[in-house]
Amino acid sequence: MSLAPISLDELVSEAALLTRLDRKYLIPAGELPGVLDAMPGDVRMLEIEGRRGFAYRSVYFDTAGLDAYLAAARGRRRRFKIRIRTYVDSGLEFLEVKTRGGRGMTVKERIPYAGDGAHLGTDGLAHTGAVLAGAGIPADGYEFRPVLATRYRRTTLYVPSTGSRVTVDTDLAWTLPDGSTVRMPHSVIVETKTARAASDVDRLLWSLGHRPCPISKYATGLAALRPELPANRWHPVLRRHFNR
Repeated sequence: MSLAPISLDELVSEAALLTRLDRKYLIPAGELPGVLDAMPGDVRMLEIEGRRGFAYRSVYFDTAGLDAYLAAARGRRRRFKIRIRTYVDSGLEFLEVKTRGGRGMTVKERIPYAGDGAHLGTDGLAHTGAVLAGAGIPADGYEFRPVLATRYRRTTLYVPSTGSRVTVDTDLAWTLPDGSTVRMPHSVIVETKTARAASDVDRLLWSLGHRPCPISKYATGLAALRPELPANRWHPVLRRHFNR
């Protein structure tokens, strides 16, 4: 694999894509090197200070009744995710609120975060409430608490032909507040993030027999750790890809 590098500033300038269409693929870990080697020649890989792989941690927040989880499990149009995203290598943290826009587009709005990781904080609550209200999701009276943490390593690609991004997540692990952990050691998540049209990387994956897969890092991971929750839409993924 000898993809040319792209800097973080260039990537943000060319493909910020906070409103986008996401397609996720689950690929056997052993096939990943071949997929990367087959990438179109103009695809570039994010590189920061000589590194191309980066550690991430996300803490997801939900209500006591798991409103965000249940909206995803039941396929509701108005659904949301709230998380504190930590870029472990740099220490930067953001509070991110994701909602669904028109035609299945994902809308992500974020602000810098400087709390203790267990609370959204005053600014975070105000940001969350404003974003949810703007998406038509009533959140009056909601109290959000941390319910799941994820850790993984990420490689990010830039696809010039469509101005889109691709993320490759490996070494995935999910942990409940009580310390219970589940891992997905034999699979990686490849996610394409486009303004709308499929990218050259989507077409490459299709040609190799991979199709978009219904997986949510938050909801599927929580379902793996809490089997009492409704999770019909993720049963095939849970059976094939998760190991306790």
